[in-house]
Amino acid sequence: MERKSKYAGLAIALGAALGAVAGVLAGNVGVWLAIGIAIGVAIGASLRPKRPACPECAAMHRAHEAVRRSS
Repeated sequence: MERKSKYAGLAIALGAALGAVAGVLAGNVGVWLAIGIAIGVAIGASLRPKRPACPECAAMHRAHEAVRRSS
């Protein structure tokens, strides 16, 4: 299971808030709220830590995660 960024919820909430503000200003809250949430999800997904590129680093990180899960 992939760990989510601790800032993902914050990004979604911020996107929803900005979408609600834009919706009030534009007069169509439903559409802009949905757009704001989608933008927040995209920002939250981009804040996830990147995977290592080399296979040796990936093996080391998998072993480290296994030790962290067992304790």
